Amino acid sequence: MAQPVATAGPRKGGRRSVLATAAIAVLSSSLLASCGSSSGTPTLTWYINPDNGGQVALAKKCGDASGGKYAINISLLPTAADSQREQLVRRLAAKDSSIDLMSLDPPFVAEFANAGFLRPFSSSEESDFTTGVLKAPIANATWKGKLYAAPFWANTQLLWYRKSVADKAGVDPSSSSFTWDEMIDAAVKTNTTVGEQGSRYEGYTVWINALVASAGGQILADADKGKDAKVDINSPAGKQAAEIIRKLATSSAASHSLATDTEEQSRALFNSDAGGFLLNWPYVYAADLTAVQAGTLNKSVLDDIAWTRYPRVNASDPSKPPFGGIELAIGAYSKHPDFAVDAAKCITSAESEAAYMISNGNPAARASVYDDPAVVKVFPMAALIRDSINDAAPRPITPYYGDVSASIQREWHPPSSVNPDSTPANTAKFIPLVLHDKALL
Repeated sequence: MAQPVATAGPRKGGRRSVLATAAIAVLSSSLLASCGSSSGTPTLTWYINPDNGGQVALAKKCGDASGGKYAINISLLPTAADSQREQLVRRLAAKDSSIDLMSLDPPFVAEFANAGFLRPFSSSEESDFTTGVLKAPIANATWKGKLYAAPFWANTQLLWYRKSVADKAGVDPSSSSFTWDEMIDAAVKTNTTVGEQGSRYEGYTVWINALVASAGGQILADADKGKDAKVDINSPAGKQAAEIIRKLATSSAASHSLATDTEEQSRALFNSDAGGFLLNWPYVYAADLTAVQAGTLNKSVLDDIAWTRYPRVNASDPSKPPFGGIELAIGAYSKHPDFAVDAAKCITSAESEAAYMISNGNPAARASVYDDPAVVKVFPMAALIRDSINDAAPRPITPYYGDVSASIQREWHPPSSVNPDSTPANTAKFIPLVLHDKALL
């Protein structure tokens, strides 16, 4: 993971310096500009993460809706979030004016805003992008009191479970007090598994952060202080998170490949004969429905699946589910910022978000979308997704997020090595060393 783009000078560990990155970006920017049109209708360029064509459709819809004021072209970013970040950083570090709009992973908003790469929305514009929007997406789009991105789509994890397994174990996962300990014990009792993402990647940080937040803690305090933020993970909440990870990783309920499992591996485990419980994003339902239609998954498996809110760490405290999604930001060097704001209004409207949720399976940031009958037909758990996103815990909102996440992954991986007595304490010591360039990742 990379350090914030605001950090000047050469990067340690063989990383390319921001100055070198900027030099590459100047060339890329010049080449892109030479390919653009110098006359006619202004064209906005929207850099998007890969999807199933939903953003392309929205670009056409909103360009057409402008009444000829502008058109919107698409530029496709790489699949991996880190690679998306790197490509955008290269261009923005060179003040590339071709980036009018960008689909930005939530953890990168603070970093880009802190570096001056994003155009903040004015106080008069903010209400268009926050009224009726769920709380977590707004929090992740805000940096130092200013809205730097428009919440586009949001995401959260649910607890998926096999009804037959829950019945056999004598537990009710839909109970408001259902905990991780009860879930793990139920899986052990029934000789089934709990699917999770334990590979050394961002999905593992998502799990750790959700556990810490659900236990009432946080990884960083005063995150807006950047590298001088207080690391707060060595706390009772941090230790509880470590206890849960260790309990699962060393039990018979763990996947044999937990240390390398990502979303799809954990879903496959859940759909197997050993499946019992799964923590994963809402795409699971649509993916399994498609698999049944394709004949690659027995319908009896889909019929046995139920869903409920992310489990609690403590029975008396509501869980704080994971948060993800995409924010829509405007490049600070865009030549058409007013048109970009207009386009952002169209792209993030309730109508657009509902269409995108139905076509691409990505949950909306606006609360009203979840009451749309067409959405509920595709997502029968729509109300649960909405409430989970609203109550979700964003990962630390810091311009140094990349180094914070990579530090956590290093200290907490593999899951079976996690020790409640030492892992949170070691993490609390290591993160400041990395942030102050006194240790390498």
